[in-house]
Amino acid sequence: MNEAIVRSATQDDLREVLKLYRHLHPDEPELERATAQRVWMTLLTSNVTTVIVAQAAELLVSSCTLAIVPNLSRGGRSYGVIENVVTHAAYRKLGLGRRVLAHAIDIAAQADCYKVHLATGSKRETTLRFYEGAGFQRDAKTYFEVRRP
Repeated sequence: MNEAIVRSATQDDLREVLKLYRHLHPDEPELERATAQRVWMTLLTSNVTTVIVAQAAELLVSSCTLAIVPNLSRGGRSYGVIENVVTHAAYRKLGLGRRVLAHAIDIAAQADCYKVHLATGSKRETTLRFYEGAGFQRDAKTYFEVRRP
């Protein structure tokens, strides 16, 4: 789908991003409007995060969030973390997710990040191969997390 535009999100994209996130976590309760607006403005005005979207006509069809984390090791070079990778169910297998990830990786490269990583909770082989196809190495590091209820 070459006619889709990949770009950084803007303030006006909140409603469409929230609709797109229903494809990421369909069972999660919707955010209250005030909370969503507060978080969205924090994401957009932060010097650390960029929300990247693919837009087809008026619909946002794919997205991810990139955080560029300052770092005191690796010669002071930052690293990138990608989260919330999602593509609208009707637009999957069209290369849009890869384009969004490639855009995030380009932003990280421009910021001289020494690496970019992401984590997925998916065990589906198709999802894991998708990330490998986008340039990520499986089993490059061991990932741990502490999750609050």
